[in-house]
Amino acid sequence: MDRLNISSGTPWEAIAGYSRAVRVGNHVHVSGTTASDELGNAVGDDTYSQACYALGKIAAALDQAGARLEDVVRTRVYVSDITNWEAAARAHGEVFAAIRPANTLLEARLVAGRLVEIEAEAIVGAGGAPGARASAGSGAKWGAGAPAEARPAGGPAGAKWGARH
Repeated sequence: MDRLNISSGTPWEAIAGYSRAVRVGNHVHVSGTTASDELGNAVGDDTYSQACYALGKIAAALDQAGARLEDVVRTRVYVSDITNWEAAARAHGEVFAAIRPANTLLEARLVAGRLVEIEAEAIVGAGGAPGARASAGSGAKWGAGAPAEARPAGGPAGAKWGARH
Protein backbone atom coordinates (compact mmCIF):
# COMPACT_ATOMS: atom_id res chain seq x y z
CA MET A 1 0.00 0.00 0.00
CA ASP A 2 1.37 3.42 -0.94
CA ARG A 3 2.02 6.14 1.63
CA LEU A 4 1.87 9.88 0.89
CA ASN A 5 3.36 12.37 3.38
CA ILE A 6 2.10 15.96 3.19
CA SER A 7 4.10 18.92 4.54
CA SER A 8 2.89 22.43 5.32
CA GLY A 9 6.47 23.67 5.59
CA THR A 10 6.54 24.68 9.25
CA PRO A 11 9.94 24.27 10.91
CA TRP A 12 8.65 21.79 13.51
CA GLU A 13 7.90 19.10 10.93
CA ALA A 14 11.61 18.60 10.21
CA ILE A 15 12.70 19.14 13.82
CA ALA A 16 10.20 16.69 15.34
CA GLY A 17 10.08 14.29 12.37
CA TYR A 18 6.41 14.36 11.46
CA SER A 19 4.14 15.22 8.53
CA ARG A 20 1.20 17.63 8.47
CA ALA A 21 -0.83 14.75 7.04
CA VAL A 22 -0.29 11.16 5.98
CA ARG A 23 -2.43 9.26 3.49
CA VAL A 24 -2.34 5.47 3.37
CA GLY A 25 -4.97 3.91 1.13
CA ASN A 26 -8.13 5.92 1.52
CA HIS A 27 -7.30 7.04 5.09
CA VAL A 28 -5.87 10.50 5.77
CA HIS A 29 -4.56 11.47 9.21
CA VAL A 30 -3.91 15.17 9.80
CA SER A 31 -1.53 15.99 12.67
CA GLY A 32 -2.35 18.45 15.39
CA THR A 33 -2.55 21.75 13.53
CA THR A 34 -2.06 25.18 15.07
CA ALA A 35 -2.28 28.71 13.74
CA SER A 36 1.40 28.80 12.74
CA ASP A 37 2.59 30.27 9.47
CA GLU A 38 5.38 28.75 7.36
CA LEU A 39 7.98 30.58 9.50
CA GLY A 40 6.51 29.18 12.71
CA ASN A 41 4.93 32.45 13.84
CA ALA A 42 1.55 32.40 15.60
CA VAL A 43 -1.30 33.83 13.51
CA GLY A 44 -4.27 35.39 15.30
CA ASP A 45 -4.58 36.55 18.87
CA ASP A 46 -7.77 34.81 19.95
CA THR A 47 -9.04 31.24 20.01
CA TYR A 48 -11.62 31.74 17.26
CA SER A 49 -9.22 33.27 14.70
CA GLN A 50 -6.54 30.68 15.49
CA ALA A 51 -9.08 27.86 15.07
CA CYS A 52 -10.19 29.27 11.71
CA TYR A 53 -6.58 29.45 10.54
CA ALA A 54 -5.85 25.89 11.70
CA LEU A 55 -8.99 24.60 9.97
CA GLY A 56 -7.85 26.29 6.75
CA LYS A 57 -4.49 24.53 7.01
CA ILE A 58 -6.30 21.23 7.59
CA ALA A 59 -8.47 21.80 4.51
CA ALA A 60 -5.35 22.52 2.42
CA ALA A 61 -3.60 19.37 3.71
CA LEU A 62 -6.68 17.26 2.95
CA ASP A 63 -6.80 18.71 -0.55
CA GLN A 64 -3.13 17.84 -1.12
CA ALA A 65 -3.91 14.29 0.03
CA GLY A 66 -6.86 14.00 -2.38
CA ALA A 67 -9.48 14.32 0.34
CA ARG A 68 -12.12 16.91 1.19
CA LEU A 69 -13.53 18.39 4.38
CA GLU A 70 -16.64 16.32 3.67
CA ASP A 71 -14.52 13.16 4.05
CA VAL A 72 -13.55 14.00 7.65
CA VAL A 73 -14.91 11.43 10.09
CA ARG A 74 -13.13 12.47 13.32
CA THR A 75 -11.67 15.64 14.81
CA ARG A 76 -9.95 16.44 18.07
CA VAL A 77 -9.76 20.01 19.35
CA TYR A 78 -7.33 21.01 22.09
CA VAL A 79 -7.68 24.42 23.75
CA SER A 80 -5.11 25.97 26.08
CA ASP A 81 -7.88 27.39 28.31
CA ILE A 82 -11.13 25.46 28.63
CA THR A 83 -13.04 28.70 29.24
CA ASN A 84 -12.46 29.45 25.52
CA TRP A 85 -14.02 26.19 24.31
CA GLU A 86 -17.01 27.96 22.76
CA ALA A 87 -14.84 30.03 20.40
CA ALA A 88 -13.09 26.89 19.13
CA ALA A 89 -16.40 25.04 18.88
CA ARG A 90 -17.96 27.89 16.90
CA ALA A 91 -15.16 27.83 14.31
CA HIS A 92 -15.39 24.02 14.13
CA GLY A 93 -19.16 24.23 13.70
CA GLU A 94 -18.89 26.72 10.85
CA VAL A 95 -16.85 24.20 8.90
CA PHE A 96 -18.36 20.90 10.02
CA ALA A 97 -22.03 21.63 10.86
CA ALA A 98 -23.31 19.72 7.83
CA ILE A 99 -20.54 17.10 7.88
CA ARG A 100 -20.82 16.14 11.56
CA PRO A 101 -17.61 14.16 12.26
CA ALA A 102 -17.07 12.52 15.62
CA ASN A 103 -15.37 15.13 17.83
CA THR A 104 -13.55 15.52 21.11
CA LEU A 105 -12.62 18.84 22.71
CA LEU A 106 -10.16 18.98 25.62
CA GLU A 107 -7.89 21.35 27.48
CA ALA A 108 -4.14 20.88 27.00
CA ARG A 109 -0.88 22.76 27.39
CA LEU A 110 0.06 24.00 23.94
CA VAL A 111 3.14 25.51 22.33
CA ALA A 112 3.71 29.13 23.40
CA GLY A 113 1.18 31.55 21.92
CA ARG A 114 -1.04 28.80 20.52
CA LEU A 115 -4.56 28.80 21.91
CA VAL A 116 -5.99 25.87 19.95
CA GLU A 117 -4.73 22.79 18.10
CA ILE A 118 -6.90 20.60 15.86
CA GLU A 119 -6.44 17.07 14.47
CA ALA A 120 -8.54 15.45 11.76
CA GLU A 121 -9.01 12.02 10.27
CA ALA A 122 -10.64 11.46 6.90
CA ILE A 123 -11.66 8.53 4.77
CA VAL A 124 -11.54 9.50 1.10
CA GLY A 125 -15.02 9.05 -0.36
CA ALA A 126 -16.80 9.11 3.02
CA GLY A 127 -18.32 12.48 2.15
CA GLY A 128 -20.12 11.26 -0.95
CA ALA A 129 -19.57 12.19 -4.57
CA PRO A 130 -16.80 14.76 -5.26
CA GLY A 131 -19.34 17.18 -6.75
CA ALA A 132 -21.47 17.03 -3.60
CA ARG A 133 -19.55 19.59 -1.56
CA ALA A 134 -21.18 21.28 1.39
CA SER A 135 -22.24 24.81 0.57
CA ALA A 136 -21.41 27.88 2.61
CA GLY A 137 -24.97 27.86 3.90
CA SER A 138 -24.73 24.26 5.05
CA GLY A 139 -21.75 24.61 7.35
CA ALA A 140 -18.60 24.91 5.19
CA LYS A 141 -18.07 28.65 5.58
CA TRP A 142 -15.19 30.80 6.63
CA GLY A 143 -16.48 34.38 6.67
CA ALA A 144 -15.52 37.43 4.49
CA GLY A 145 -13.30 39.85 6.39
CA ALA A 146 -10.51 37.76 7.88
CA PRO A 147 -7.15 39.44 7.86
CA ALA A 148 -4.99 38.32 4.94
CA GLU A 149 -2.49 36.70 7.30
CA ALA A 150 -5.26 34.45 8.65
CA ARG A 151 -6.11 33.07 5.21
CA PRO A 152 -3.93 30.04 4.44
CA ALA A 153 -2.70 29.69 0.88
CA GLY A 154 -4.40 26.87 -0.97
CA GLY A 155 -7.46 26.87 1.30
CA PRO A 156 -10.62 25.02 0.36
CA ALA A 157 -12.27 25.85 -2.96
CA GLY A 158 -15.29 28.08 -2.55
CA ALA A 159 -14.45 28.95 1.05
CA LYS A 160 -15.61 32.35 2.28
CA TRP A 161 -13.90 34.36 4.99
CA GLY A 162 -16.21 36.46 7.17
CA ALA A 163 -16.23 39.60 9.24
CA ARG A 164 -16.34 37.68 12.52
CA HIS A 165 -12.72 36.57 12.06
